[in-house]
Amino acid sequence: MKIGLGTAQFGLDYGISNPLGKIPVAEVKRILGFAAANGVHVIDTASLYGDSEKVLGQCLGEHHSFHIITKTPQYNKSLITEGDAEQIKKVFHESLVRLKQSSLYGLLIHNGDDLLAQNGAALWDAMNDIKNSGLVKKIGASIYAARQVNAILEKFPIDLIQLPINVLDQRLIRSGHLERLKKRGIEVHARSVFLQGLLLMNPSDLPDSFCSVRVHLQQYQQFIGERNVSPVKSALNFVLNIEGVDTVIIGVVSSAQLEEILHACVDAPELTANEYRNFAWSDEEILDPSRWKVPA
Repeated sequence: MKIGLGTAQFGLDYGISNPLGKIPVAEVKRILGFAAANGVHVIDTASLYGDSEKVLGQCLGEHHSFHIITKTPQYNKSLITEGDAEQIKKVFHESLVRLKQSSLYGLLIHNGDDLLAQNGAALWDAMNDIKNSGLVKKIGASIYAARQVNAILEKFPIDLIQLPINVLDQRLIRSGHLERLKKRGIEVHARSVFLQGLLLMNPSDLPDSFCSVRVHLQQYQQFIGERNVSPVKSALNFVLNIEGVDTVIIGVVSSAQLEEILHACVDAPELTANEYRNFAWSDEEILDPSRWKVPA
């Protein structure tokens, strides 16, 4: 199963199309149970996702089949200190405690720019120490833009990368970066498949800050509607059929929603990459949710 489970909603109110807020622990248990029973093996979390790691620790139990990936703190500074590098180790061990695990599958720099800051190699060295101690199998970075891929590949032998890909955001496909990553044998996880739910919403319901893309989204939804393909199935079909993507990280708010998503992965619609190419968007104010101006 190529689907992996994102867990920001387990610890935070997260997503433009999520009116329910943080998911109750009982529902998290149902989601994890359904995921395990249906071949979902990757869980993506982070120390910055509120209570997500703690909730996972409560719900997973001693024996499970999941590959858990967590992330470092974010530093967002021009100069990384040795103290920052030590903090990586400290926070990782705290993550192990919260998750109630003796080791994890992956550890990612939460923002690739931290590795590229002055003395960013100190963060890499700290992660590599964790890997060499046997506490994590793969280390790498979560990135947002092609420039980060170029710079990181020049400096660091990463094992794993997480990056945004969706119907609107096709930048890393068009630039050839995805192909470059796979040639190096790097495991690729795609996130933002639904663009925090933007691709699933009725364009007329979007806030005014999305007016630049509203007509484009209406045309996209008309296109898939004429082919009797749901927004969920279309968004998944696009990413699941990209050669080089190993895991597609999705977030859900209920086990019923996860069931819908897994069902949508079956019997892929007959939409080609060329057809999807017409719906690529270039404005990073839309492609990067951290830039969204969403009313409170």
